[in-house]
Amino acid sequence: MEARLQKVLSQWGIASRREAEEMIRRSRVRINGVLAQLGQKVNPDRDIITVDGKSVSAQQHPHLTYLLLNKPVGVVSTCYDPQGRKTVLDLLPEKLRKGLGLHPVGRLDADSTGALILTNDGDLTFKLTHPRHSIPKTYQVLVQGHPPEAVLAMWRQGVLLDGRKTRPAKVSFLESLADQSRLEIVLQEGRNRQIRRIAQQLGYPVTELHRSAIGSIQLQPPQKPPLPTGNYRVLQDDEIRCLQEQVKDVPIKDSAEVRSVEKS
Repeated sequence: MEARLQKVLSQWGIASRREAEEMIRRSRVRINGVLAQLGQKVNPDRDIITVDGKSVSAQQHPHLTYLLLNKPVGVVSTCYDPQGRKTVLDLLPEKLRKGLGLHPVGRLDADSTGALILTNDGDLTFKLTHPRHSIPKTYQVLVQGHPPEAVLAMWRQGVLLDGRKTRPAKVSFLESLADQSRLEIVLQEGRNRQIRRIAQQLGYPVTELHRSAIGSIQLQPPQKPPLPTGNYRVLQDDEIRCLQEQVKDVPIKDSAEVRSVEKS
């Protein structure tokens, strides 16, 4: 049965759909010896697919792996960076960097820190980055100035970005500093640099942004030490089940492929 090439590579754990598309664009993938084209359909039972000259197949699918990483500042949330910057994969030991097809789920921009899931489960990645999902993400945000309650209420209700109102958010005041304020923000969507853009628009620019939790998955679980910056841990079975349960209604269809750019 034919399917789009990027979907097949994702299901085999070679890369996320987004990363698979980039591999195709960079002429790293061939079908039966011919350079693959973006959107091309293949028959996995008949066609020979190679990546960087090496044949890949469903039988080579690695064990599904799920990690939580505490991303440091200055590290980009991709598998490869043409500018030569350090990527999240560079923070992993070699045995995890090669051969498993691990990739980040969504993104944190280079200036942001905190919780980021890495996996080689292509279907789960697609569902978690699909606009239909609503897994809450929790952020600790330092902003310039001291926003009054009226501004926080406006943020909670939704703000126009690019002509479209954001979903309601939970915005809580945590701490007042000399010339800054610390807020906790819980979002159920991930538009491009959403928190930074809203804060700037409201007149209180972000100086630090840290994601502390993805759903119930926390960098510092109750009664346990926090995950150090730059380190990772393997997700527990109950954490994986929780993620799968929350996105079980998101369909996996080529016609529904929507690439989310999550740069909070």
